[in-house]
Order: sequence, then C-alpha cells, then structure tokens
Amino acid sequence: MSRTRTALLAAMALVAGATGTAFAVDPDGAGIAAVPCTVDYKIQNQWSTGFTAAVTITNNSAAKSSWSVKWSYAGNQQVTSGWNAKLSQSGAAVTAANESYNAQLATGASVSFGFQGSYSGSNAIPGTFTLDGVTCNVDDGGTPGPTDPPGPGGPSNRVDNPYSGAKVYVNPEWSAKAAAEPGGSRISSQPTGVWLDRIAAINGANGGMGLRAHLDEALRQKGSGELVVQLVIYNLPGRDCAALASNGELGPTEIDKYKTQYIDPIKAILADSKYASLRIVTTVEIDSLPNLVTNTGSRPTATPQCDVMKANGNYVKGVGYALNKLGDVPNVYNYVDAGHHGWIGWDDNFGASATLFKEAATAEGATVGDVHGFITNTANYSALKENNFTINDNVAGKSVRESKWVDWNRYVDEQSFAQGFRNQLVSAGFPSSIGMLIDTSRNGWGGSARPSGPGAQTSVDTYVNGGRYDRRIHVGNWCNQSGAGLGERPQASPAAGIDAYVWMKPPGESDGASKEIANDEGKGFDRMCDPTYTGNPRNGNNLSGSLPDAPLSGHWFSAQFRQLMQNAYPPLS
Repeated sequence: MSRTRTALLAAMALVAGATGTAFAVDPDGAGIAAVPCTVDYKIQNQWSTGFTAAVTITNNSAAKSSWSVKWSYAGNQQVTSGWNAKLSQSGAAVTAANESYNAQLATGASVSFGFQGSYSGSNAIPGTFTLDGVTCNVDDGGTPGPTDPPGPGGPSNRVDNPYSGAKVYVNPEWSAKAAAEPGGSRISSQPTGVWLDRIAAINGANGGMGLRAHLDEALRQKGSGELVVQLVIYNLPGRDCAALASNGELGPTEIDKYKTQYIDPIKAILADSKYASLRIVTTVEIDSLPNLVTNTGSRPTATPQCDVMKANGNYVKGVGYALNKLGDVPNVYNYVDAGHHGWIGWDDNFGASATLFKEAATAEGATVGDVHGFITNTANYSALKENNFTINDNVAGKSVRESKWVDWNRYVDEQSFAQGFRNQLVSAGFPSSIGMLIDTSRNGWGGSARPSGPGAQTSVDTYVNGGRYDRRIHVGNWCNQSGAGLGERPQASPAAGIDAYVWMKPPGESDGASKEIANDEGKGFDRMCDPTYTGNPRNGNNLSGSLPDAPLSGHWFSAQFRQLMQNAYPPLS
C-alpha cells in the first residue's frame, strides 16, 4: 500500500473516532468513515533555502461563509508571502484564512491558495491540518517518503534561477546555419530556443531533429555540469489571432487536439527519467494572452479572430493546461510570454494583462506555483535600455510621454518594463520568487545608426527621435525589421529580477514572408511583413519597416542574419 493511501486510511479512521460520522465504502472492501475535509499540500518549487507550495482544501461538510485552515511545521519553515488567502504564523503554527472573494465554500467545493516560505535542513509536509478546528485527511500529492522512489509527483529540485551556474543548450541545426554565413562563426556557439511550433515538430518535421533528439544532444553537451534547454511551446488553437504570418495548424476550437496530441506527448518526453538531470525552460505560448487584452472588443486594434478566441476561452484553457501538465515535471521551469513594453506598457493594458495571466495560470488545474517566471520581448525588437532619455524627462514644456514615439506609455525600454511588470504580477498573486527573461536576440540596434546622445531639444519629438536606439518606424512594427541588430549576448542574472538575457528567437529565422507563399505549415501572409504596406491601427498606420524577399516564418533568412551581425550591439569582434 502506498504511503499516501496509508495516510488517507489512517486519517479517515481518526476522524471516525472523533466525530462519529457515517461510514463510506472503501474501494478495498473495508468500512471507513467519510472525512469532513481533505487537504492536498504540494511543494511546487524547492531550492536550498526556500520553497513555494500550493494547498487545496475540499469541504465535505456543511457549506461555509468563511473558513480557516491551520497546520504546524515540524521544522523551522517560515511563510514569507502568500496568495489567495490571508496567511499568518506564530512559531511553528500557521493559519490561512479566506479572502473576501473566496469566503464561500459550498459542500463538496474546493478552494486553493499558495505561499512562499523559507527553511533550512528538512522541509517535511505537515502531518495534520484542520478546517475550522476539524481535522482533515492529508493528500501529499505523491510526495516521496523515506522508502518511496522520486517521481514526477514529488517535490522538485528546482533552483531559484535555472540559468545560474549552468551552460545553455546550443541547437546544432541553428548553429550549422549560422556558421555557414560569412562571419557567422562569431555567434554560432550561442544558445537559442528550440521552437515546437506544430505537432510534427515533436518527432521532427521535414527531417529535422525532434524533441528527443534535442534532449539527447543536450545530455551530451551537459557533461558533468548543469545545462538549460530552452523550448518554445507554441501551437495554441487559433494561434496568433492578430498576426497572419504565424498562424498555426489548429483551428480555434481544437483545444482537445492541442491537449492530447501536442501538450501530452511533450510532457511524456520531458518526464522521461533519462532527462531528469536537465534544467528544461519552457516559453509558453508567444503572443497569445496579450492579444486577448489589446486586440478584442471595441478597441481599434481588435480583430474578429481575437474576439473568437476571447469568447471561447481556448487561449486561457490551453495555457492553463500546458502549465499544469508541464509543471508536473520536476525539472521543468515554465516561463509565460508577457508581450513587450510597446504592447502592454500602457496603463490600459498593464494591470489587465497581469490579471489575465493570473486567470490562465489558475485554469485547467494549474496554479501560480506552476509558473517560474515570465519572458518579454520574445521574437521582438524593443531596445533593452534607452540611455539617452527617460520617462521623467521634459523638453520644451512637454513630457517624454507626450512624444509620438512613446505615446503615453509608462516605459521606454524593455528592461524597465520587465522589472515593473514583475512587480505587477506579484501584486496580482504570483509568487515573489518569479523571475523574468528578456529576449535580446534582435534588439541591439547598433551600427552607424545608433545615436551617441540625446536628440535636439527643439521639441519633445526631436529629443526622443534623435536619441532613441530603437530605429523602427513605429513601436508596433514586428516583422523582419530593417536596421535591427543582435542584442546583448545570453547571460544569467544580468539585473535585479531578471533571470537571464536569452536568444529565444534564433537570429536568422524569418518572422514571416514578405509576399504570399503557398505552404503546408498553416502559415498565412501578413501585410506587416510586406515592406510596401502602409500599416494599420496596431502600428499607427505607418510603413511596416520590414525587409524585402523574406521567406516563411521560421525559415532561414540569410539577408536578415547578416544585417543582425552588422548592426550588433554590443558589436561583434
């Protein structure tokens, strides 16, 4: 009999003696008492000095208009922050009381909350929980005991920052293409993301490496040290509802296919014990959730496709399902895509996005503990730091926020946005342990066009336009941008709250075709990839600024790769 099963029967017997409740039927044939409540306590992440945990309470007694759960630790654990409950601690004793919005707890209903804590030595799961003074049974979620083997259901050995002290996987397929370009050997050993952008990519599309092949190669590269593998999970139903170039293979309603034919097979491979020594970072569903905030309803940027995806809920369901399933694998670190400053940095979008991300992170069985962090600027071009002006500058009687480029945004660059949005996400209920990633693969903006100082103070526009590193025509331009350069090289812990700069988008892979190209990859033609296009409300009706003669998204674009090297900042040596 498993440890969890034994604990369950013992707890039920204890409650029977204490309360005299009626007997229920034991699947093994023995009579046992029905318990008034159950507690599922799971350690989601654990590192040398701290941990995050998720707790679910199920009420099997009379409906409640308020509730209070209590337990005591055997060790020196201390709760440091929490979400979805009011947590307090006195010595070893912890109390979690309802918030106003989750006070009602019907018969048979469950409520979940989570918290972050510190510890040293052991971090044992408490043996006894009470709900309003009545002892509940404990389901430890399959947590290994002294005689249990480790497994996907037990506490992970996740570290606070997976990039710290680790090498990062170099994709040999991308590396070979980069090295074949003139001067490409200067960057061909850089780590980049592996994009699982369709079901066929799991086993290897068009003769390419599949997921297992990449993980096997990662083990070879790992040697005796630590190694991070970066995967992009990118195949939602109705994918990229506002950008035709990167539409996917699944229709808006094919959520079950997404779950069973895409996420489930990926999880099965990642959960193989063969790969347990790898640190697997997932970037979860690029551009999906921000579209539901900015491109729906009565907004001028709305599209019918995004309205459909908001109405059917399949973006939220898909992200939640992916987080739940992949988060069960102890060595997986989920980072959710969070757009970029030129998308959700405005007041109307900032808080609403964090709230929506929380909704997705608690859908389909997921909890905020399944989210290790967020990634910004994925496959985008927003400058990492704008050093020649700040959001607080005033020129000719006007704030920088009034300039046409900034356009009342609260942020002028990606790093300040990522740090600010991290704080917003914590306020929305994510653990304070979350870290941010910033994709710097194409945001260097170097070369001869890089300004050396602020622009003329004739007007706020000349000041900003003359000094900004980001040389796009408009911050809404996103496809194969002319003049772009490689950004900061991948590195761990570059700034407060930032787990790493990464090259999640492999430099040299096209954002989309500059003209319509027939294909069997489900990829449409988006006029934003056409250099002659004069724009739409999402880019202020400006020219697209894209390079000509681009191939389909994800295909190798030699001219772009050479431009990125030429305009790299820091420059290539």
